[in-house]
Amino acid sequence: MIVRQSLFYVTSPSYQTMASAQPENSDNDGKLPDSPRFGIALGGGGVRGLAHIAVLETLDEMGIRPSVIAGTSMGAIVGALYASGRSGSELADLVRRHAILKTDGWKDLFEKRANLLRWIGGFAPDFSGRGLLNARGILEILFEELQDSTFERLPIPMVVVAADYRTGEEVTFRSGALLSAVRASMAVPGIFTPEVRDGQVLIDGGVVNNLPFDHVKSRADVTIAVNVSNVRVRTGHEVPTAWECAAGALQIMESSMLREKLRNQKPDILIQPEITGVAILDFGKVEEVMRQAQTACHQLREDIGTVLERRANREGPTISKRTPES
Repeated sequence: MIVRQSLFYVTSPSYQTMASAQPENSDNDGKLPDSPRFGIALGGGGVRGLAHIAVLETLDEMGIRPSVIAGTSMGAIVGALYASGRSGSELADLVRRHAILKTDGWKDLFEKRANLLRWIGGFAPDFSGRGLLNARGILEILFEELQDSTFERLPIPMVVVAADYRTGEEVTFRSGALLSAVRASMAVPGIFTPEVRDGQVLIDGGVVNNLPFDHVKSRADVTIAVNVSNVRVRTGHEVPTAWECAAGALQIMESSMLREKLRNQKPDILIQPEITGVAILDFGKVEEVMRQAQTACHQLREDIGTVLERRANREGPTISKRTPES
């Protein structure tokens, strides 16, 4: 089959050997002599955004190293950790160490008790009235070894998207302090405290650009966008709680903006993991998110195979026809 031939190309030992030999932070980063550069955009979506980790694990298995990453909100968190040099499997292990899993027994909980206590403590309440929680503690745990890191130090170039609260304009970070940019990108209004940086009051980038694939196009031959915010519950007659209504309204807005954006430009590959039954801060369902993401990961393999096959035949890139659900 055509797809299998293409997948053999990206998973062959010679491909992976060349990929690992590429110099870090160079203009040819992630680009092999006869292969395209891959850029990946990771969207926001709370805990559902942990599906990005499964996607990154798939790219690792295929021997594909992105030449650039762009992320919004949870996509910025996962993207920054991956761009710092961690593998997809290392990110999965990091998350599992700080979450209570359904498969955990008493021995497991005892062994990870220190991490669990730190994680719970990381969700510090904010008494300033600017948000319910302060994200500093959470990110200090996840970015423990990257407290003073900058964009310039990342092995893979990274773009982080936030929004200027006062002007309503999109703000992108490509240089300077990494952690404050990520805090700004994930500052969901009403939940996390806004980030003040260079005189700007910054909030979650999802309100302006929840799937920033437009920021990787100039440095990639093939653009992969992963959208995790489009799935909503359409069944049942229960009236949502105030929290569910606020989160759902934000999701409706993000999906509407993305549909409009896709009318004007599209990524080469659009992946939309169908993550259902998981709330925005439902960290107890980490394994469920990763499991539900597997179908999308299989689709990603097929789509990459199709793109490489068409490029090999000089037919040009494949534009995904998938669109967010209405």
